Order: sequence, then structure tokens, then C-alpha cells
Amino acid sequence: MIAAMAVKLQPAARAAAPPVRAPRSRSVARPGDGDFYRGDHYPVCESVGYLLRQVRASFDRVIDAEMAEHDLTGVQWGPLLMIHHGMGTTAAEIARIAGVDTGAMTRLLDRLEAKKLIRRTPCAKDRRVVQLELTPAGTRLCSEIPFGLARANNRLLAGFTRDEFRVVEALLRRMLSNLDDR
Repeated sequence: MIAAMAVKLQPAARAAAPPVRAPRSRSVARPGDGDFYRGDHYPVCESVGYLLRQVRASFDRVIDAEMAEHDLTGVQWGPLLMIHHGMGTTAAEIARIAGVDTGAMTRLLDRLEAKKLIRRTPCAKDRRVVQLELTPAGTRLCSEIPFGLARANNRLLAGFTRDEFRVVEALLRRMLSNLDDR
């Protein structure tokens, strides 16, 4: 009987299955066409994407160490500075800028509120909206955070000349531009 039920359910399940996408092109780059990687020989541990990810992970650890003196994690300083610089005043705005979901941002803001660095206040114009503002302790901390960020960035760039720094910055901006939504 179970086998008979399975047979009867298969056509319905098949109808609900998502459509199958055609595979992406497996074309191989030709010399001189601007492609630096080939699908038939992809150097995973040497790719720019992998190296950027490794730099980011190491940089995050350095920032975590810098923020520890303020009893902050590496991700908690971001919303504080965003609020401080007027980049957002709601959890949704801060989440959108930070590129995280609102649930994760709400939990992070809960921790900042528990540390008495932010407070939530109802919006006078729309009671469904909760505004975020820094407490005096949060404002004081925002004057200290940039010093730790500067130390972390300077550690990342140790040994670079000013000209090399400008080249790295320009190349990173160009990469970001290449990946902008088109």
C-alpha cells in the first residue's frame, strides 16, 4: 500500500518541482579576451576571490581584537557608527546598509541596547517605526572606535607606499564597480 501511495504522489510532486535551469556556458577563456581564469583549470587557493576572502577574515580578526578593549565585537561597531553619522535610524535601514537581514540586525541591536550604547524610541509620526539613537555612552564610544579602525587598516597596509595604497584603493573600487548590479 505504501508503494502504491508513493507512485500516486510522484506525479503531483513532479508537477511542483522547480523548473530545471540550463547549465551555464562551459566556454574557456581565450588569451587576450580579458578573462584571467579558466573553468578547466581554476586555481581555487590562488584566485582573487579566495585571497580577498582570506584578507577579509584576517582583517575581521584584527578588528575584533581592536574592538575588544571597548567590549564590542567586530560587527557591533558598525551600527554604532552608522547611527552616529546619520546613515540610518531604524533597524531596517541599518540592516540594508550592512547587508544583513533585519532579524540578525535586531538581535545585534538588542545586545547594543543591553550594553546601554543605544536606545530605541517610538517614532512620533508613525508608531509602527522604532527610531534608534545613541546614548551618551554610545556617543563617547563612537569617538574612540575610529582609532581602532585606523590601527587595523594601517596594520593591513604596513609596508605599502602612499602610491601603492592609492593603487590598491583604486583597484578595489574598480572591482566593486565591475560587480555593481547591471
